[in-house]
Amino acid sequence: QVQLVESGGGLVQAGGSLRLSCVVSASIFSIMSMGWFRQAPGKQRELVAAITSGGSTNYADSVNGRFTISRDNQNTVYLQMNSLKPEDTAVYYCNARLRHMTYEYDYWGQGTQVTVSS
Repeated sequence: QVQLVESGGGLVQAGGSLRLSCVVSASIFSIMSMGWFRQAPGKQRELVAAITSGGSTNYADSVNGRFTISRDNQNTVYLQMNSLKPEDTAVYYCNARLRHMTYEYDYWGQGTQVTVSS
């Protein structure tokens, strides 16, 4: 049984900050990487930031320098979002790439709404 439970979305004014959290429960799997994607109305889902089990990070150009992805222990990932802009408004999804034996799988959280008002 795999579960990704997100929290931390909400409404914030432009220039403000929010912190998203995602707890991954995946007892028989190894977590290869975790990340955050977002999807705005009428747009495709896009990568926001990702972090590997070794701690390497990757950011979308649009958020680089404003957002920070981190993880504690090995099962919780955070997205600190600063200097938020109206164009950051979207549903944010937690992603985990898991491995069991030789197979890898992508799992998704339920999504959390982030709305940035101008």
